[in-house]
Amino acid sequence: MWNDLKTLAAAREGRRIDALFAEDPARAATFSVSVGDMLLDYSKTQLDDEVMNALLAVAEEAGVAGRRDAMFSGAKINETEGRAVLHTALRNLSGTPVEVDGEDVMPDVLETLARMESLADEVRGSGITDVVNIGIGGSDLGPKMAYLALQPYCDGPRCHFVSNVDGADIADTLKLCPAETTLFIVASKTFTTIETMTNAKTARDWLQARGVSPEGRFVALSSNQEKAAEWGIPAERVFGFEDWVGGRYSMWGPIGLSVMIAVGPEDFRAFLRGAQAMDDHFLTAPFPDNMPVMLALVGMWHNQVLGHATRAVLPYDNRLTRLPAYFQQLEMESNGKGVSMDGAALACDSGPVVWGEPGTNGQHAFYQLIHQGTRVIPCEFMVAAQGHEPDLRHHHELLIANCLGQSEALMRGRTLDEARGKVAGKFEGAELERQARHRVFPGNRPSTTLIYRKLDPATLGSIVALYEHRVFVEGVILNINSFDQWGVELGKELATALGPMVSGAESADSKDGSTRLLLTYVHKNVS
Repeated sequence: MWNDLKTLAAAREGRRIDALFAEDPARAATFSVSVGDMLLDYSKTQLDDEVMNALLAVAEEAGVAGRRDAMFSGAKINETEGRAVLHTALRNLSGTPVEVDGEDVMPDVLETLARMESLADEVRGSGITDVVNIGIGGSDLGPKMAYLALQPYCDGPRCHFVSNVDGADIADTLKLCPAETTLFIVASKTFTTIETMTNAKTARDWLQARGVSPEGRFVALSSNQEKAAEWGIPAERVFGFEDWVGGRYSMWGPIGLSVMIAVGPEDFRAFLRGAQAMDDHFLTAPFPDNMPVMLALVGMWHNQVLGHATRAVLPYDNRLTRLPAYFQQLEMESNGKGVSMDGAALACDSGPVVWGEPGTNGQHAFYQLIHQGTRVIPCEFMVAAQGHEPDLRHHHELLIANCLGQSEALMRGRTLDEARGKVAGKFEGAELERQARHRVFPGNRPSTTLIYRKLDPATLGSIVALYEHRVFVEGVILNINSFDQWGVELGKELATALGPMVSGAESADSKDGSTRLLLTYVHKNVS
């Protein structure tokens, strides 16, 4: 499969993207797909009809449709852990039955959503001014990203997010919060996550040190009611979720409680509806018109076929500042695998390195490498047609111009003759030639652009669900399990064993020389 695609790629080596537009004036319309008021333009890539048909055939042969349907139906497609994968059920507002082990899960899902809405209304109507969400990984990245993205809709208490076990994180956060009016949300499925529970205990101690009773100041997002009860958190303030909801897919349910408190239940439901609309599209649209499928195939062409090892996510929206980090976890924790479903080594590269920053900040940081560096970095631009500040429309127009200008520059580049014209009259002879070469842009660098009307709750939901399904499609084609994450376990196990060695309670003689050297440094420099 991959060899056939690489043969197609080799036959097109050196072909320029801008030449494809010259050959086909309708190229942009052909190589783009719409869902609602969202448009994905992937025409600024080296893809053509033959390559696209070959990629679509790969998706068909890999059984993407069957695996997709199995996921939505509640089948246990997370085979290494024996679990269903049903984050989509959390946004199934229609309540259409979804069965796991012969039992419809939707009544419990909708009941939990109603309980969340009741608590959110209660908190929004109380004197609570600040909410601190304590979690890590999926219990932090998702709600933090969404809270920042939906700032124009945040009319509830201020929200803060603590994740790092580094004491600086919670210390700096608590400085911003009045003890008398702060609510803490502790997000840990097992209520044993070491980073989260360490921070939660610090928060409880902080309240008590200020003469404030912790009673009524904590909410648990956990399936361990017993542990939560030991903390004095009553059952009505504990919101559980099943093992068929993975951490990085969890903000659609209880993990999104902080977002619901910030924007209100109505806008949170709009967020869910946007995701559900993308789910419906993914389930029903033919592959050539299916946005998650096409985004996945473009990404695989760049990574697995052309060998571009990284992918830059570049939202031209300052409120999406945490979206690249969120997609980084989504992609790299899901598809950062080295073995296929049967345990055999992968025959190709797995997922890419995902990174990025919002525009236009990135332009003044790392775009130099993207434009003139020796490695090709496929870019994924995002921008809204409308901003949220009508009196600052000129800002938004400049933002759009920069977004479109960067993608055009990546494609077109600048030839040596054009560069000579830029410096003619300033330099002569050999110096003119030298200066001109520094101003050459190779171009022919691929990018996609996702454009949407406005970043509202429904649109954000659609964007996140789009990327979730994109990762799913890639995983099916790679024949890997996108829903476990064993790679995070070993370091955690070793850290647990190292704890007593760091404190000096146990000897580090069993450790390697490097670890012993570093521990010795710590012990010498702790007063």
